[in-house]
Amino acid sequence: MSPLQGTVVEVPRAVLERLGDVCPVDVDPGNLDAVSRDWWPLAMIWAADGTPVTLPAAVARPATASAVAAVLRVCNDARIPVTAAAGRSGVSGASMPVHGGVVLDLTDLSGVVGVDDTALVLDVRAGTFGAPLEATLRAEHAVTLGHWPQSIDLSTVGGWLACRGAGQMSTRYGKIEDMVVGLDVVLADGRAVHTGGAPRAAVGPDLTQLFVGSEGTLGIITGARLRVHPVPPAEVRAAFRFERFTDGLDACRRILRRGATPAVLRLYDAVESDRHFDTGDGDGDGDGAILLVLDEGDPDLIDAVAQVVRAECTATSFGHGAGAAPADADLVGRWLATRNDVSALGHFISEGYVVDTMEIAARWSDLGVVYERVLTALGGVDHMLLASAHLSHSYGDGGCLYFTFGGRPPIEQREAFYRAAWDAGMRATLASGAALSHHHGVGLNRARFVQDALGEGFSVLEATKAALDPRGILNPGKLGLPSPWGDPTWP
Repeated sequence: MSPLQGTVVEVPRAVLERLGDVCPVDVDPGNLDAVSRDWWPLAMIWAADGTPVTLPAAVARPATASAVAAVLRVCNDARIPVTAAAGRSGVSGASMPVHGGVVLDLTDLSGVVGVDDTALVLDVRAGTFGAPLEATLRAEHAVTLGHWPQSIDLSTVGGWLACRGAGQMSTRYGKIEDMVVGLDVVLADGRAVHTGGAPRAAVGPDLTQLFVGSEGTLGIITGARLRVHPVPPAEVRAAFRFERFTDGLDACRRILRRGATPAVLRLYDAVESDRHFDTGDGDGDGDGAILLVLDEGDPDLIDAVAQVVRAECTATSFGHGAGAAPADADLVGRWLATRNDVSALGHFISEGYVVDTMEIAARWSDLGVVYERVLTALGGVDHMLLASAHLSHSYGDGGCLYFTFGGRPPIEQREAFYRAAWDAGMRATLASGAALSHHHGVGLNRARFVQDALGEGFSVLEATKAALDPRGILNPGKLGLPSPWGDPTWP
């Protein structure tokens, strides 16, 4: 029995035949398990244990937007749930088909449609994977999207948009919602909607942003127009060591306050500095907080940014002691070489550990408090072995704190430990006035917190869902939205 315990919707043979007339459809049971999980650590634990999860009845693989529309019309008419998926690199269970039905695999809907070099706008299909997209943009058009998520080899354009993703250079280039100019979206009944297009507009609400972050619950993104940039001709790197993590936070705040936006401002607390860069004496506690700085672009611009960074990091305006000490800039290269390596996660799970990350966003005025409260909350969970954090993304008004936690509870208590850790961390986050997620999204894992996070805004989201998807077929069970087939539960 699936640990999600949701009602499973069967797909009649007649519906499968209609879908087969539209696009390739796979019903081989041996191929369904792979499309029913993502990188959610709890799902990885289930996989390691051999615990079955809910499987779809079929996987549909359309290669055009019109085929996506036809699939949705069939499923909407028959009231069959549809879960959009592509690279399945998400870490929150957003692409798991908790009610069975049909998985809509969009990876055949890929490729660059065109690049407007004058306006610097890319037109691209949603199923395009990140690494080949970036390679094509650089080799054939001399431009870059500047979007470098840790999952770039596994994730697609549509996934970035559906989960409101962020790249590691978002301080320079913005998150995906800052890059998007317009979208092609297919609604539950098969209607196609095209949003945006102009640099700026005042034609009612921004419908593009309605679908960004909707995780496939309001419509299926089939294409996007995204801002691109000329390939940067120059790069600068630097690193600094602060006595305290909060000193580093304040330096980052003052850098942004002066208008400097280096591509990367990545600040590790003492524990993570030691873990990644061996800054301590071997006790695991580290010796200060390490800030990595990387910028790229026009030489004159990035040199000016580097001067601001250096001035603010070495300033003696923290109210005590001296400013930061310069550290070896080679630490940036060390991070670049290993930044996308997540192989340790599978190893730790196989050894019985429970490890995960939670990323939140808060204003500069709140970040220090959020850091202390979330670490304290995580540290209070039974069987917790470690809890640490780094500042992964910075903006003018605040930034993203990226927490890592790990424990080794008894095998039979792993799910309870996992839920307790997330309850503790998310409750502390919301109580501190921070955002529930910065870029990993909601999916299943954070669904139970969404109503508290949005307050009265949740009823607006419910009403929007009811208007755009009245039969509730699109990714049911996600974002905390009510489902016609009941709410999935775990454990």
